[in-house]
Amino acid sequence: MTMRKKRVGEEIKKVISERLVRGLKDPVPGFVTIQEVDVNRDFSRAKVYFSVFGTDAQKEEAGEVLNAYAKYFRSEVNRAIRLRNSPEIVFVYDNTPDRAARIHALLDDQSHQENEATDGSHADVEDDG
Repeated sequence: MTMRKKRVGEEIKKVISERLVRGLKDPVPGFVTIQEVDVNRDFSRAKVYFSVFGTDAQKEEAGEVLNAYAKYFRSEVNRAIRLRNSPEIVFVYDNTPDRAARIHALLDDQSHQENEATDGSHADVEDDG
């Protein structure tokens, strides 16, 4: 990714995040975080990766609300960032935080099982004192 694409992506992320903090007419369910923005080579399209802290239903609804407001976000980005072409905004759910939480839970579970197995084996050893 070129530095310019990265800078434009960061600016788009900043604009969208600020607009979300201010609120929309239709509230976005759950707690939405903009993770990353990937802009294509000619800046005509920006994929906005987001995550939602909430239920599966809230995650799905958040995606619908965000994509319904895509034109609004496009105009806000155009107003804030002067580009030759205002990029089409597409919201894509990013399940990376969900996967990370699942991996963390599996590792914790594995660690607890290993600790229980280790603790149990010490109980069988007699103390010769």
